[in-house]
Amino acid sequence: MNHARKEHLALIPAYNEAATVGSVVRAVRERAPFCDILVVNDGSRDGTTAEARAAGADVVELPFNLGIGGAVQAGFVYAKENGYRWMVQVDGDGQHEPDEIAALVAAMEADPAIDMVCGSRFLRPGEYLPPVSRRTGIHLFAFLLSRILRQPITDPTSGFRLYNRRAIELFSDDYPHDYPEVEAVLMLHHHRLRMTEVPVRMLERGGGQSSISSGKSAYYMVKVLLALFVGLLRRRAVPGPDELTPVPAEHGV
Repeated sequence: MNHARKEHLALIPAYNEAATVGSVVRAVRERAPFCDILVVNDGSRDGTTAEARAAGADVVELPFNLGIGGAVQAGFVYAKENGYRWMVQVDGDGQHEPDEIAALVAAMEADPAIDMVCGSRFLRPGEYLPPVSRRTGIHLFAFLLSRILRQPITDPTSGFRLYNRRAIELFSDDYPHDYPEVEAVLMLHHHRLRMTEVPVRMLERGGGQSSISSGKSAYYMVKVLLALFVGLLRRRAVPGPDELTPVPAEHGV
């Protein structure tokens, strides 16, 4: 970037999202002007990079498709190395409303102990919902995580999330690569970080194709369940506050 960085980074992971990524970038610029914008092009074979740059985003291009987990972790590494205090993840397919970024930020500012704020479509009745096959899996994961975390979790697969510096530090070093959202919630819990949910609007995809088709829903459910159970057994070191990388002086600390 050739301009003074802001404190918030909007990360847009994108794979063959040329039809929508430009409009998403422009909407974030207009409705969340406090954010810098980074598109991570996950090995797309279309014009994703050209559309993102034309709309005013910075772009990191991955040499081949890593999947959503690899693309998002690239964003965490970028946020960490460039000293951002907060990073919000926004899908490149137009499902997330940039107007709602402010609601995620407000929830985190209201409770400094919160490390991740997740936008939940299930907390706002009447919103667009995924197909029944996927919704069944989401509710199962929500049930399990609610009992593990001992707090209500309603939308553990949502990719609309805001992270603070400590969460950025954690996930830049270790982030699930295959269907990562559910396991990431468990990772937060194991590292004694906290999360909360806020109600948000979600729309149907504006273009492209979901990585989880109706035919893959059962496979997705089984794979994520296995990842959850393995995650419960996995031993992880818990980072202390002194292990966090200081935020650069340009951000005022």
